[in-house]
Amino acid sequence: MRTLHLGLRVAHLDRSLAFYTAVGYEVVGSVPGTPIGHLTMLKLPDDEFVTLELVHDGEPVERGTDVSHLVVKVESMAGTLDALAGHGIKPVGQGHEGEDGPLTAFIIDPDDRRIELVQWPPGHPDGMTRADFEEGRSHG
Repeated sequence: MRTLHLGLRVAHLDRSLAFYTAVGYEVVGSVPGTPIGHLTMLKLPDDEFVTLELVHDGEPVERGTDVSHLVVKVESMAGTLDALAGHGIKPVGQGHEGEDGPLTAFIIDPDDRRIELVQWPPGHPDGMTRADFEEGRSHG
């Protein structure tokens, strides 16, 4: 079993697509006219599968407590933040810069949801494993 993707309701599809493609997502396809709205499937360049679905039904999006944040792995935090700045997207708050842990930064999408950017230290697997929680280490 594995998580397939996260579905996010968005208020303005064009604005959200501009934001998420600036972050690095690519549009895989869309499904218009579903019972829950227009669906746009996105993936990151190194992923084979869709990991994010934007759901647009034309209704306002009120931020609730259902989604805390989305996490995206980046190869270079500095390079990513520079590229995002070129699209007018700036980090909010303080990120984490641990000596043996990941570098992190948060950005906010057009519907006010937090996205955590993570640059793993050299030699770290592409995602969190049990080893990240052993010996008092806790990341993410």
